[in-house]
Amino acid sequence: MKEEQAFTKLIKQNGGIIYKITRLYTDDTESQKDLYQEIVYQLWKGFKTFRGEAKITTWMYRIALNTALLHLKRKKRSGYKVSLDAVVLKQEDYDPLFEERLKILYSKIKDLGDVDRGIIFLFLEGKKYKEIAKITGLSTNNVGTRMARIKERLRTQINKN
Repeated sequence: MKEEQAFTKLIKQNGGIIYKITRLYTDDTESQKDLYQEIVYQLWKGFKTFRGEAKITTWMYRIALNTALLHLKRKKRSGYKVSLDAVVLKQEDYDPLFEERLKILYSKIKDLGDVDRGIIFLFLEGKKYKEIAKITGLSTNNVGTRMARIKERLRTQINKN
């Protein structure tokens, strides 16, 4: 029972990681719920074997991103759903300009390749290149090169709007 409590506490403390990844890799609320559940399941499966060689959040990011990428592969094989949900942030201090900019940024990030989308997500989460490399399995130099290209691509696309 103690293991279940520790896992539940971990999910409660770091649920935002999972939520953000599901929002980035899915288009509608139903898919977000499915992916969230799948990520939590995969985390639970690996929880007993976590060795503590990396930070727990690094481990969570890696499993969550790998699960999201696998989810995308399955989705591509089965076809796409058309989303009718409008993406709206729930904020106490609602700022329409901020909301519009955020929607544009998310739409441009969703246009990136699967791996690049994960890299920019981790960067926006405040992760250093070295930690992004550890999570994704890429070299630190590769992460730096990709980040430069991603930033330039996003800058160009956003400035077009």
